[in-house]
Amino acid sequence: MSSSTSESGTRHRTRRAILAAAASTLARDRKATLADIAEAAQVGRSTVHRYFPDRKELMEAAIVDAFQAVEDSTREAVIDQGPALEAMRRLISALVDVGDQLAFLFGDPRLLEEYTAAFEPDMTVPTTIGLIERGQAEGVFDPSLSPEWIQHVLWALTYTGWEAAEKGELPRHGVTAVVIRTFEKGVVT
Repeated sequence: MSSSTSESGTRHRTRRAILAAAASTLARDRKATLADIAEAAQVGRSTVHRYFPDRKELMEAAIVDAFQAVEDSTREAVIDQGPALEAMRRLISALVDVGDQLAFLFGDPRLLEEYTAAFEPDMTVPTTIGLIERGQAEGVFDPSLSPEWIQHVLWALTYTGWEAAEKGELPRHGVTAVVIRTFEKGVVT
């Protein structure tokens, strides 16, 4: 392997570590400093500045990265395959896995308003409306609830599970099961 390939891989890993640390750190503390993010990424503050010259650039990159992580996780859950209830369980598991990114994106509604103005207009949170409507048609999800309401409940439960793990109220490995059980008892007919 050439040194440029190795350097490129190292640069990529460092950038990924900084972005992951930014989402994780800022999900927990909106006022976290670049030094806090650097510490969480296990790099120096000057390294963060080499990749992202200022907080605004880091925030924009972290938002794009978090959206991408959520989209990738949703796509990998293959929610368009199999019975709706099984697909929803896969989706919940996938969303719990990207809990830091979800908490970062939605923990403060002003965040998206402030930093997404320059993004493409089609950049949206991946929705689960199609899955929910399919589940309603299959008689699995309550048809008297709007798909948008069920989607909001899903996001709220996922966030609440993440938050409970953060506070030590739930073990991280137990969040998915609790979110699924709570979702099913409240939504499944």
